[in-house]
Amino acid sequence: MRSQIPTSTMLATEPDWTREELRRWWDPSRQLLKSIRQYQKGQSRGGAIGATLKAIGLLQYRFWSVVSGAEIPLNWKFSGGLRLLHPNGIIIDPRVSIGPNCMIFQQVTIVGGVKIGARVDIGAGAKIVRPVTIGDGAKIGANAVVLCDVPAGATAVGVPAKILPPKSQRVIDKAPVDRLTVMEKSL
Repeated sequence: MRSQIPTSTMLATEPDWTREELRRWWDPSRQLLKSIRQYQKGQSRGGAIGATLKAIGLLQYRFWSVVSGAEIPLNWKFSGGLRLLHPNGIIIDPRVSIGPNCMIFQQVTIVGGVKIGARVDIGAGAKIVRPVTIGDGAKIGANAVVLCDVPAGATAVGVPAKILPPKSQRVIDKAPVDRLTVMEKSL
């Protein structure tokens, strides 16, 4: 039985399998991930049972791929706890490595050679078009085009993506502004 760990105490290396559990039958993203895992289980098992699991997994994979509109290869290895909130238009190369508990929104493209750490959120329409490394806890903004590495905890936004440091390292001037003083200095 898979352990259920509260999200607040989630470790980067431990997948939260509850994120992939089916909540109802019509759940295309979770059904797609389930069919990929079933196919891979049959492939590793071998024999008649393995061939049967592969065949069932393949049929389910083809159905849910069409329904979801996602291009995720059957031989892609990914860690547990992956969430595809809206799998429409997601394209992932089989050479991509994704850590546990990541979240990917719709219309995301990830090319081969990309290494994604744990707890990474990738916004809608983001494109990762070079083999880069994205650190644990990083965030990729919607429609960002990532061309360079993203450090752990950082945020990448824009086209091409600019890297914002983690919130704990950002310097924000919170001093109150006296508008009259500013206007007097400009005169």
